[in-house]
Amino acid sequence: MSVVPSDARPFRTAIAVLACMAATTASQRAQAAGGAFAVDDAEVGVPGSCKVESWASFASNSDLVAVTSPACVANIWRPVEIGGQFQRFRSGDEWGTTFTLKGKTNLVPIEPGKLGIALSGGVTIDLVNGETRGVFLIIPLTFQINEQFRININGGWARDPAAAQHFAIAGAGFEWNFVKPLTLITEVFAVAGSGQRNPRFQTGLRYTPIDNLDIDVIYGRNITGENADWITVGLNVRFSAVK
Repeated sequence: MSVVPSDARPFRTAIAVLACMAATTASQRAQAAGGAFAVDDAEVGVPGSCKVESWASFASNSDLVAVTSPACVANIWRPVEIGGQFQRFRSGDEWGTTFTLKGKTNLVPIEPGKLGIALSGGVTIDLVNGETRGVFLIIPLTFQINEQFRININGGWARDPAAAQHFAIAGAGFEWNFVKPLTLITEVFAVAGSGQRNPRFQTGLRYTPIDNLDIDVIYGRNITGENADWITVGLNVRFSAVK
């Protein structure tokens, strides 16, 4: 029997489904979205490249999400990013913790004027009661218009086994490096399934003072389906594990 209160379960499900989208970006480019943004791109870094992405999101209704997500790219017949994402969150007076194990590989490289394609997936575990909170598969598409502007489109599926629910996932966004070192990132996304409210929206500025460091400030609306405003601050650090 679950130890999760019934009123907290929808929020836990929403967090797990949101992790399905936000936990998959593998790019080593400063322009690539990643971090707290939900819509993924189709890029995967070179083998040996690593990153740690961390952020905290604060809602107008006092909900809270804090995340840290380390990952590295390994050569497993092809470059594959393997990583984990720890999430601590609060909904009302209830707290929860989840862990997402994730993987991603590029199928069609991103090139100017062409469509890049990737495949990502993983599983989310509730660390409070040991339940599997999400299993997901997402296809990220990226259209690189030029070095300063790209469009990302996502489509996928997720399941919450504990609640026996299926969800369809869709999203679209753009990244515009309008002036160095600032990038404007905007996205709209939806999670279709029982009890979900859509659409969901985020827009923010990424400051990249050096190539391996990003600082994000993001405004979001309804990002976990609760009709609240969110402010997110994030820090993304990239490095190489190969000397």
